[in-house]
Amino acid sequence: MRRPNQVEIITVRDPDGNLVRRVRRDPGGREIVLIENEVERRPRGRTIIEETVRLPPPRIRIPREKYVVEVEGASQEDLYEAFTAPPVERVERSYTLNEVRRSPAVRERVRRVDVDTITFNFGSWELSEEQARALTGVGQALQRAIERNPAEVFLIEGHTDAVGSEVDNLTLSDRRAETVASVLTQMFGVPAENLTTQGYGEQYLKVSTQEPERANRRVTIRRITPLLRNEARQ
Repeated sequence: MRRPNQVEIITVRDPDGNLVRRVRRDPGGREIVLIENEVERRPRGRTIIEETVRLPPPRIRIPREKYVVEVEGASQEDLYEAFTAPPVERVERSYTLNEVRRSPAVRERVRRVDVDTITFNFGSWELSEEQARALTGVGQALQRAIERNPAEVFLIEGHTDAVGSEVDNLTLSDRRAETVASVLTQMFGVPAENLTTQGYGEQYLKVSTQEPERANRRVTIRRITPLLRNEARQ
């Protein structure tokens, strides 16, 4: 994709449509690798996509409200801090995007922003204009973080409540994450290439109940750059 300012976004996918690599190239030819999602298998030289990584839970040494930031009560500085903070525990190696997406113990090594200013109607992935405007603070904080480091990558996670089939809820949660990513890009100018999405269905309920629960129909956002780049805890 080439933008009017001649910046190019190059996305490489495998034959199954999985994201393998994403690069931003400026008009001068300088490239920033945003996502590298492949591992070479030797000696045949085939490319494989890594799966789940099992790690012990991280030791959280910061206040809970800084580890899980809830947008409703957060200031702009709170959000910016969460979107630029180092991991809460040393990251031993670089992970692929698929490893990050599929490994909760890996994701838990970075802070989480719960976007509790928006929730979804039952069975819906759409947001009203008023709800979309509730993402203003998040969008501004993400823009600031990306201006500071254009190579940042943020994972937007979609969630559902426990009502309905697991398969339907996975699809629904994917769409919710994609909706929020689209709003952040279209309304607040957050570059689409710095965002990636994943739906988790009903796997990670915020409120532990099998009943309909609006608080579970939500999205969360994490800065996953340190996981992809192996940035040690500072």
